Amino acid sequence: MKSAPPNDPNAGEHLLVVDDDRDLLRLLSMRLRASGYRVSTAESAEAAAALLAVEHFALVISDVRLPDRDGLSLFDDIRRTNPALPVILLTAHGTIPDAVEATSRGVFGYLTKPFDGKALLDKIARALQVVGAPLVADERAPEHWREGIISHSSHMATVLDEVRLVAASDASVLIRGDSGTGKELIARAIHRASTRASHPFVAINCSAIPEHLLESELFGHVRGAFTGAVTAHNGLFVAANGGTVFLDEIGDMPPALQVKLLRVVQERAVRPVGASRPEPIDVRILSATHRDLDAALVSGEFREDLYYRLNVVTLSLPTLDQRREDIPLLARHFLDTLARKYHKTLHGFAPEALEALSTAAWPGNVRQLQNVVEQACALTTTPLIPLALIERALRVRSVEVLSYAEAKQRFERNYLIQLLKMTGGNVSDAARLADRNRTELYRLLQRHALVPSLFRGDEAGGTPDVGSESGE
Repeated sequence: MKSAPPNDPNAGEHLLVVDDDRDLLRLLSMRLRASGYRVSTAESAEAAAALLAVEHFALVISDVRLPDRDGLSLFDDIRRTNPALPVILLTAHGTIPDAVEATSRGVFGYLTKPFDGKALLDKIARALQVVGAPLVADERAPEHWREGIISHSSHMATVLDEVRLVAASDASVLIRGDSGTGKELIARAIHRASTRASHPFVAINCSAIPEHLLESELFGHVRGAFTGAVTAHNGLFVAANGGTVFLDEIGDMPPALQVKLLRVVQERAVRPVGASRPEPIDVRILSATHRDLDAALVSGEFREDLYYRLNVVTLSLPTLDQRREDIPLLARHFLDTLARKYHKTLHGFAPEALEALSTAAWPGNVRQLQNVVEQACALTTTPLIPLALIERALRVRSVEVLSYAEAKQRFERNYLIQLLKMTGGNVSDAARLADRNRTELYRLLQRHALVPSLFRGDEAGGTPDVGSESGE
């Protein structure tokens, strides 16, 4: 028997195949065993139900038409007793409507007979990846230094190898990555894997602290240094002495403060606001940004000398779209954590819900995935998160990112609407307010399908040609 490739994460998974056609059953079993799967078979729904009661299966493949009960009835039983178990239906042309209905109710998918063997294997692999992605050794017993980092993707494996290497030195590290990719998690991993692990890790978001307070927060101040400084304050660099300072969103640091940070990096000492002499410190500096610092250098927004001091080593984090195999792992991790937070008994995601998570776009990366799972956990009334709640959470976008052209078009249309409202649909008055000639304004209105007469209070709903004079 040919076995699956050694790197196949689904090798050895136990599948149940249900069909009353013995020849087809034999053929399917041979094909699946040749691909490395363990296979049990049943020729009826009742026989399948008996096996499901005593055996653990990773996936069920069932014909829709069975001699005692149909495959849809078997599927309903499976959903009641083991809702996370994926089911693939095999159907003849005449039963396609039934299979489509089952898909809407949660079946993972269906194949029409006669089907291509590769298509079946691809469908099985996809189902096992989405629903039953295995935890690798690191997730079963995570090493302390990488605590909180949930991944088995090759992209993140490369990053974590680099983390171990840079942790052994004391070099400054610049962590690059889109918002929500986990830059602070990586910074904490570097700290925990380093010789400074027993000393403080202090994280500072440079964009979250008001500019007039940032210097005092970073470097401290003496009593009386400014109005309100009634006591001395050590500052976060001193608080991290012996450990690690993580400067998040370093690209947002004001230019004046960049000069003072450069002095700290060079001299390994901080001068509190109002102090007459510097205080020596021993800290490692890690920094992170989602901004393009190379462009900031060109524009003069970021100092070149500070950039090269902070960017001794660069780590670049992948987006969630680049590590999609981690989505089921992360979703289940967040689900377990949030079930405790909301005091709910949650068993997992419906197969179609996990499929939706695995195929969605994630501009907000891991942070957005966590938010989607949290919203679904907060609202669910069932132990299994349904597709409807995932779809609802995915429609709620905290930030809508438009292209420049889209943003310009939206502004232009809204601007024209406001003009027509102000002038009651009078195009001549609108053109004067916009400092444009009437012909040009008509062209703009036509481009945006806006009818001036609809904005007149005395006309209920006429739709004259926007090129006419009816707006006067």
